[in-house]
Amino acid sequence: MSKRMNTRVNTRVDSTLPGFDAEFSSLDDYIRVITARIWEGRQVSTIHRYYSADCAVITPGGTSQGVDSVVRGTLETLQQFPDRRLLCEDIVTAGDGIGGYLSSHRIASTMTHLGEGAFGAATGRPVLVRTVADCVCIGNRIVHEWLVRDHGAIALQLGSTPQALAHAWLASKGAPTLPLWQPPAPAPWSDPMSTTAGAQLLADTYRALWTGDLAVLQDTADEAIALHLPNGQAALGVAAAEAFWFGYTAAFSGATLHIDSLTERIEPGRTPRVAMRWRLTGRHTGGGRFGAATQQPVEILGITHAEVDHARGRILREWVLVDEVALWMQLSSL
Repeated sequence: MSKRMNTRVNTRVDSTLPGFDAEFSSLDDYIRVITARIWEGRQVSTIHRYYSADCAVITPGGTSQGVDSVVRGTLETLQQFPDRRLLCEDIVTAGDGIGGYLSSHRIASTMTHLGEGAFGAATGRPVLVRTVADCVCIGNRIVHEWLVRDHGAIALQLGSTPQALAHAWLASKGAPTLPLWQPPAPAPWSDPMSTTAGAQLLADTYRALWTGDLAVLQDTADEAIALHLPNGQAALGVAAAEAFWFGYTAAFSGATLHIDSLTERIEPGRTPRVAMRWRLTGRHTGGGRFGAATQQPVEILGITHAEVDHARGRILREWVLVDEVALWMQLSSL
């Protein structure tokens, strides 16, 4: 598959995906192909073809601007994890060829820590980590990206902790500047806000949680809900969902939830899938998942994917992407 992805090229613009090369049959295909070329195919130079020169990338650690930052970040990652594979778990898409497309791409990466870098000296340890990349795609290029990676899971698998890695990164990088979304402004884009049943189910559940209705999970989560949570944690059932969210709501009581993007993909023969990008702004006001209150201001950038049952109004599976290393950096001081 990788060889096929790396060789099929036709630069004629095709009406099936307006503004994109004819080789791409859909936005899903575009994202899969260019990801394989850049990472498994090692064609890092193609980033200049598939990202705009002024592309803005927002992460829980802050905002970077320009394609050169994307190239540098890719090379640094490959230096540390040269066998990294990007296994596509799902892509939830929205938009059109006029206003632009949005791709929410959930990735499971297998890799081995073989090179020195941001995670310290090489350990030789295997790592499995999830990432979600929300990309705005216009005219055969990614013009804006939100990227959330579970750095806490990497820290734990390399024999450290999210807190310890946060402390090390504070010393080398400094604390993230809030708000995370810094000028220059991103490319114009109107984020999708779906009103479909599954999208509203997920969004309403989060809104209820952050306005104090902690009983909402009893009504919206399936009794056997499968959870994939920060730090590589996997859990099952409503009680596990409550334990996770109670830890956050206790720590950041009074915080404000912002839902920035909400879309649902419904296809024949598949369970409906929802992608939601959200932010939480407030202060670390109470004891919970992150220890004693520090009163530090926080901005949490999260992306959630979920599979839902429309008929019963239940969330069946949920992937919550939060970078708790970046969050600990906001809460900590040297």
